[in-house]
Amino acid sequence: MNSNLRVGVFVDAENIKFNGGYQMRYDVLRRFAARGGGALLRLNTYIAYDRERAYTDPDYQKKANAYQQRVRDFGWKVNIKAVRRYTDDEGNVTTKANSDLDLAVDAMLQAEHLDHILLVTGDGDFLQLVEALQNRGCRVELLGFRNVSRELQRQVDDYFSGYLIPDLLPFPNEPRNAWGEVGSAVRGVCAKWFPDKGYGFLRFAKRIDEHLWITDQRDPESPYETVFCHASELSDGITVDDMLNRENVFEFYLKESEQKDGGKAAILVRRVHEHDNAVRPRPTRHVATSGLDAVVIPLADGEEHHVEEVREES
Repeated sequence: MNSNLRVGVFVDAENIKFNGGYQMRYDVLRRFAARGGGALLRLNTYIAYDRERAYTDPDYQKKANAYQQRVRDFGWKVNIKAVRRYTDDEGNVTTKANSDLDLAVDAMLQAEHLDHILLVTGDGDFLQLVEALQNRGCRVELLGFRNVSRELQRQVDDYFSGYLIPDLLPFPNEPRNAWGEVGSAVRGVCAKWFPDKGYGFLRFAKRIDEHLWITDQRDPESPYETVFCHASELSDGITVDDMLNRENVFEFYLKESEQKDGGKAAILVRRVHEHDNAVRPRPTRHVATSGLDAVVIPLADGEEHHVEEVREES
């Protein structure tokens, strides 16, 4: 990305929160948007706030306000969308905080001063917005987690799975996770699988930079690394078809390879399902590894998911 390019980011926070991106780190998202050296002119996120609940629940009010302020501290413009309640004929109450129109209007108005736009959502309702922005000369990229509209993915200039961006989505069981190091947890895709031999290779991004399009790790500019994976490390339910499907995302731990000096291997591999969060807890298991006493997979963390957490860089 040219350093003279003007970049704008628009985050549909509610869509992301309920579609796999809960606890997405805004500091990492900012770094990702500027990975090619572009100037970040607009950083907009659209967050729901339940004023009625805040009036009766001081704890919710305190946590929500603190969360919003921490996002602002990372340089984001926080646009608050009030939660509204609707009662049907049978007396059932539903809540809604749709910010689609606000985001679309802002994007169109601000596009005049932008060259590159990153849209963070999975909502197919933004298809016409993307087309309009492209017709105004903007390059539009899309970042989402799960339930991302296929039409939207095809329309944008590039699509990124948020699961695959290093450190964008934390591992609650690994608060000090050193992505890419031996003993750390990462997310990646299956680069090659040999069903008859019972092993293959998983690929993950080691870092965020402008060369994420270079997937061949033999290229010195490629930010990717490929690691060995034996079928015995796959969790129950993962099939050969899953491994051969390049759209599937897997999360796994890294250990030192027993076959290659300085290499790494994948252990405790599980699929990030479309209907799952990528950060669900798993049973405790100790796995002996070369160079480590053990890799410990904790039990459920018991977190409550009603207010997101913004993690600061350590």
